[in-house]
Amino acid sequence: MYTGTKPVDELSAVAPVMASLDAAPLTLETVEIINIVYEASADANEAVLPAGLHPTMPPIVTWTVWRCPDGPLGPFAMAQTRIECRSGMRPRGFLVSAIVDSPVAALALSAGWGYACRPGSVEVDRAYDRTVLRVSDADGATLLDVDVVDPVTLRPGDIQWIASMHLAHTPRGLRLIQVDPDIEVVRAERARPSVRSFDAARWGEPRLRPVHPVAAALARATVTLPRLRYLCAPDQLAFFSTEVLDLP
Repeated sequence: MYTGTKPVDELSAVAPVMASLDAAPLTLETVEIINIVYEASADANEAVLPAGLHPTMPPIVTWTVWRCPDGPLGPFAMAQTRIECRSGMRPRGFLVSAIVDSPVAALALSAGWGYACRPGSVEVDRAYDRTVLRVSDADGATLLDVDVVDPVTLRPGDIQWIASMHLAHTPRGLRLIQVDPDIEVVRAERARPSVRSFDAARWGEPRLRPVHPVAAALARATVTLPRLRYLCAPDQLAFFSTEVLDLP
């Protein structure tokens, strides 16, 4: 059975701190979502995940963008880099880091759901035949530059959303936190992605190397971040270490 081999000490140094695990559900309306899927080079498959997660075959890297025009956190945009994996038998995405353009949103997402947020900018330029995505860090360095072209309309239920695993320091210790937003899609499209540049080191995992485009999805949706339900140890298999949160 393949499991991750990245030392937990390396990951814990950049993991966010959560003072509690009882954040109330948060609903974001009319969110624009871009989800880009690429096969990654197999030479670092296990080396980019902690021992509590299983790598996929082939390895997959995804980038997910949320653009929220307003709501309880104010307007913000967030771009995530995730490594697809399994926790136990379930498909999951291990969050490497997230770029957020609003300090208010970054603080709330980090404290409530363990998003490893860093300041930066997320630019989306959308036309009828293509969407251009550019993500930069606070120093202005380009972290991701992608074209998403030739969109084709889908039914709202045709997109499968994969829950995330976020590493965070919690009141129960260092844990992988399952975050599974409820995404109610009102418009959906499929498209072809083409990555022009990706600075893996600046995202926090220099061994990631995208090699082959799989697909992209574009959607408009209502996104609800739920109460947290499950945690597990980052260095133990989910079969043996899953904790169920029974919070009031």
